Parts: sequence; C-alpha cells; structure tokens
Amino acid sequence: MDELLQVGVITSTHGIKGEVKVFPTTDDVNRFKQLKEVILDTGKEQMTLQIEGVKFFKQFVILKFKGIDDINDIERYSKRSLYVTRENAVPLGENEYFIADLIDLTVIDEAEKEFGVLKDVIQTGANDVYVITMTDEREVLVPAIKECILDVNLEKRVMKIHLLEGLLD
Repeated sequence: MDELLQVGVITSTHGIKGEVKVFPTTDDVNRFKQLKEVILDTGKEQMTLQIEGVKFFKQFVILKFKGIDDINDIERYSKRSLYVTRENAVPLGENEYFIADLIDLTVIDEAEKEFGVLKDVIQTGANDVYVITMTDEREVLVPAIKECILDVNLEKRVMKIHLLEGLLD
C-alpha cells in the first residue's frame, strides 16, 4: 500500500506572493483547512511544506506555504502533486477505501474464479465505478454498490464481485 495519498495537484501560481492554485483530488476539499503540511513531489525529491494559509476559489484551493513568499520560488512546481501521509489522511468510514489501495486488486467472481484486475476508479458523484480489465483483456465497468461489490480484502489484495445482468453485454 502506498504510504502517501494524493490530495491535490498544483495547477498554477496565484498572485505574486508565493500562493498556488491547487486542483483537489480528495473527496472533501474542506480537509485543507485542517491540514498543517503537505508533501510536494518535485519529480526529483519529496519536500514537506508547512501550510500557512488556505482559501477557496471556484473549484480550486489556494494554498500559501510557510517560507515561500515569492512567485519565483513556487512557479517551477506547477503540475506537481501534493500528498499527505496516511496519518494525516481523512478517516475512512465502513466500506470506504482509498483509491490508491484499490488499484491493481485481483478481482474474483462469486465462484472464487479470477475475473481480472481493477485498473481505475471513475468518480461519478452518485457512486464510483470500477474499471476492471478482465482476464481476456476486455474492460468492464462495475458500479461500486453493495449489490456488485461483495468483499474487499486489502491485505490479500482481492475484491470479490457479483456481475449484474447486462454488464457484460
């Protein structure tokens, strides 16, 4: 399991005083109000940045980092991801999972036969949809609802599903 979880991507600078516009990749954008630090993946290293200020603008979060007070100090990190450690992650409810933990799970059917591998999660608003590459290389979209997802075992890296009629048509 990944020890770091992505919470956003820096899209651009905001003003000239070192603020950045962040596209949130978390379900709860208000979580940024409680965050004290994030980890910036620069492409070469990981830097821990202390959050000094949080604002919201349209679908973006505007972040100000402690010690970064000039546009020239931050603009090179445009398009870079921001992460949190699992300890700083939002607590999950029952039957909730981090997307990073679901990717590449082996998927089996009700008869315990290997069905494929979970390759992506599409967030639709109503419920997530799992993109599964079947053993014959075809893709199937399976809604993440209790009628279809029978069991998720992250320790064994296995998900058991029930395919509703018509999903393979």
